[in-house]
Amino acid sequence: MSNAIFKVTKPGLLTTIQDSGRVGYQQYGIVVSGAMDSFSMNIANFLVGNPRNEAVIEVTVMGPKLVIMKDVVIAICGGDLSPKVNGEKAPMWKSFEVKEGDTLEFGQPNVGARSYISVAGGFDLPFVMESKSTYLKAGIGGLEGRALEKGDVLYGAREENGKSGRALHRDKVPTYSNELEIRVVLGPHHRAFSDEAVQTFLSSTYEVTPQSDRMGFRLKGPTLEHATSADIISEAIPLGGIQVPANGQPIILMADRQTTGGYTRIATVISGDIPCLAQAMPGCKIHFREVSVEEAQNIYENNDRLIRTLEKVSSLR
Repeated sequence: MSNAIFKVTKPGLLTTIQDSGRVGYQQYGIVVSGAMDSFSMNIANFLVGNPRNEAVIEVTVMGPKLVIMKDVVIAICGGDLSPKVNGEKAPMWKSFEVKEGDTLEFGQPNVGARSYISVAGGFDLPFVMESKSTYLKAGIGGLEGRALEKGDVLYGAREENGKSGRALHRDKVPTYSNELEIRVVLGPHHRAFSDEAVQTFLSSTYEVTPQSDRMGFRLKGPTLEHATSADIISEAIPLGGIQVPANGQPIILMADRQTTGGYTRIATVISGDIPCLAQAMPGCKIHFREVSVEEAQNIYENNDRLIRTLEKVSSLR
């Protein structure tokens, strides 16, 4: 019996398969990749009864049109890109059943840039270095290492009934905005900048430009002057690292970031703010606020506690 779940009739702007990424391979030059918004990915999986690292469909700005090929439980989390089933508004942050012959499609983006579609049982796709995530530049992972195209069929990994009607409490649903306060830890190279540049960075407004993608968000705003050179000996790049090349315009490095880089980094976005940042559209205004390492760790621990609690509840059938 075929376990075909979705057939793609319109691919959308950029629709890929993502999970938590290829962790542990950067030393070999392998990009981590993975979902831009890990919180939405995890919750989408929990709602249908999957483990947190199961692969999902990442939808970017303009979503795909999918024909449902069998009865299955799904969930859609993240940015509100106007999902519809058979022309009717589909719920978000809640698991629900779709039937064979139904059509899932997306309309006008309302808020946020990325949605995540999970399916009970996950997707039957090969692991490449322990991940199903698509990394487009290398052509690996996902479905043949590329974005979804018209005519593609996605198959379920396991026959799972799932459970419809599960929902994330509205108090826990993120709110997305076109103006963000993003918390950062200064360094590791902030002393390569003048004191005025550091103050400018923390007191100014920067705008996400259309040249932004999964690799990094290029920002436009006041120029940050280096006290020394913009160049350093290449070193490992963390998620959320904020590089400042010679032109003085910051670049926030995201899921598909390179493994090493040779530009000074003025600060690093804390992990707790990456999911919200990942939902920023071009034109979004960003203000940076410095926090201590201890504050960043506390925020991480609180977020991780929430995820673990939701994961435990979702495992109770």
